[in-house]
Formats: sequence, C-alpha cells, structure tokens
Amino acid sequence: MDDIQKHVLAERALAVARHCIASRYAGAAFAYVAGSIMRGEGTVFSDIDLVVVSPSLQRAWRESFTADGFPVEAFVHDPQTLAHYLHQDADSGYPIMVNMVATGSILGPDIDSAGVIQAKAASMLAAGPKPLAGADYDMLRYQVTDLADDLRGTRPPEEIAAVAALLYQKLADLILLGRGAWTGRGKWAPRLMRKLDAQLAAELDAAFRLAAAGDGARFLALADRELALHGGRYFEGFRQDAPLEARRLE
Repeated sequence: MDDIQKHVLAERALAVARHCIASRYAGAAFAYVAGSIMRGEGTVFSDIDLVVVSPSLQRAWRESFTADGFPVEAFVHDPQTLAHYLHQDADSGYPIMVNMVATGSILGPDIDSAGVIQAKAASMLAAGPKPLAGADYDMLRYQVTDLADDLRGTRPPEEIAAVAALLYQKLADLILLGRGAWTGRGKWAPRLMRKLDAQLAAELDAAFRLAAAGDGARFLALADRELALHGGRYFEGFRQDAPLEARRLE
C-alpha cells in the first residue's frame, strides 16, 4: 500500500468515525480517532480506535462493532472516567489509552476541552513511566526468574517454545521499564524494543525465534543478563501476601 492509498484509507476511516459519533453517540462532546490507520501504518484489516467523551455518564464502557467495513473499537467515557483510565495506564507502564488520546485526531463540538485533555495525555506520554520499584518490580523480577529457570536443563522442544512464549512479554517489560521506557503488549512490545535499542531488539528477536524452535539457550542467556542488571535472579526471600478477604467459609 503506497502513501496515497494510506492517506485515502485514513480519510475514509475519519469519515466513518465521524458518522459513528453522530449516529451512535449523539450528544458526545468530542472524540479522538486513533490507531494504525490514522498513523498511516494501517492495512485493510486494521481497526479504528475511537475514544468518545460525553459530558456525563453513569459508567464508562468499551464496545466493538463494524461500520462501513471497518472494525471499530470504541471506548466511551466522560471526563472523570477518562482521567481515571489515563492515570491507570500511566501507573501500569502500558500507556494504551494515553497514547490513543495523545495522538488521536479530534472530532466533535468541544474542541477546546478535547485539546486540554490531549495536551495532558501528551505530557504524560513524554514523561515516561514511573521508575520500577516496590511490589510490582519484585513480582516482575520473580516472574522472569521463574520462567527463565524453566528453560534450564533439558526439555522437549515444545515445552521450551511454550515457556519462551510466556517469558517474552515479561522479559520485554523488564527491559523496557527497567530503562525508563514505556512497555506494550503483543505487537507493541517488539515495536517499542526497536525504538529503544534496535540492536537489543534484534538480539531478543533472534533468541526468541530459536527458543520457539526448541533451542532456549540464547533466550535464557539474555534473560540472565537482564536479571543481572536488576540484582540477579530473584527467588530467595520472595513473598506475596494474599488479600485479607481471600477466604471462603464452607
């Protein structure tokens, strides 16, 4: 798909989003249209990410539907629920909603309010994630250690591949967040790795491909090297308390 086709696709998606807002979300104050199509990176199979903001709602919701051939993922909020999820995203290290709001095209009558929120989201995105610390950091180190240990010794190739599939996300999280960069799930993890360090991303990709084929040695070495930057393997002394309400009377 060339640049002209991508531009035409983005314009079609924007028109579809505008129609969706008028027909499905009458009374919305504004919306952000985001996603790979709007970035000029989409395909005919890409969906439209639509963040719709109404003046007031009883609760936020998310829904998926098809409009004029486009799959649409809509996130429906009012300013307070949107603020809640923006901050929750920032705290988690996965800035999904933050990114959609910060980079989306604005539609709707209240452009000024949309611009204020978009500027806040862009500021959050630019600030980066909070430093790795506390219980979440301990848990991530423990998870990488536990999965890496499953790659030690001799295992059938299919078990190595299954363990590597679980380890990839946790190791990517540790690499990215440990260097002060946002992390992401699924396709976003390798994208953000390439943005952070192209050489390290290529190394991770090559090691993971070998592990997926049943040879986990390089993937294990990479995990051990990354753990060494965070104090080494974390097993001894790990503790996670269950919630006080985690009990059931027979």
